[in-house]
Amino acid sequence: MSGRMLTTLMALGLGLCVSGGAKADDPDFLSISAGWFDFNRQKDPGAEFRIEYRSDYKVPYVQFKPFLAAGGATSGHGFIGAGVLWDIYLGRRVVMTPSFAPHYYIGGDDDLDLGHKLEFRSQLEVAYRFDDRSRLGLAVSHYSNASIGDKNPGTETLSLYYSMPLDKLGKWF
Repeated sequence: MSGRMLTTLMALGLGLCVSGGAKADDPDFLSISAGWFDFNRQKDPGAEFRIEYRSDYKVPYVQFKPFLAAGGATSGHGFIGAGVLWDIYLGRRVVMTPSFAPHYYIGGDDDLDLGHKLEFRSQLEVAYRFDDRSRLGLAVSHYSNASIGDKNPGTETLSLYYSMPLDKLGKWF
């Protein structure tokens, strides 16, 4: 999926949010994901694993929520970042979440070097929301340095996410 297509999908999601949709208040989440890094170009593919803290705090007027993320791919690429997301409720059960975050990039080799220590990740996730507010979702993300580096090959990841409310997590331990 190209960056242009992902941007178009995110704009469509924002348009849906402005035009209506169910409102919901969700708690803080701990999100984990497993996916296929560089699935589109396959220059240096591998499994990607991520962990994210998704805050319940909403920035007034725009409804953005902050999040922190860390991830790594078995092919030697790693990311640490923070950004904003926007939960768009399409009824009671379906949540579409576009997000954007600058990331510190660790890695790169002869097969794939993303070109700069600063990479930007844009993502679109569509998730099913369970009664306990946990979510199971599918996401496509795009990594790019926005041409601030000498090269900007970019890449995409296809991921399966599970997001669990932090208040429920305490009951497990």
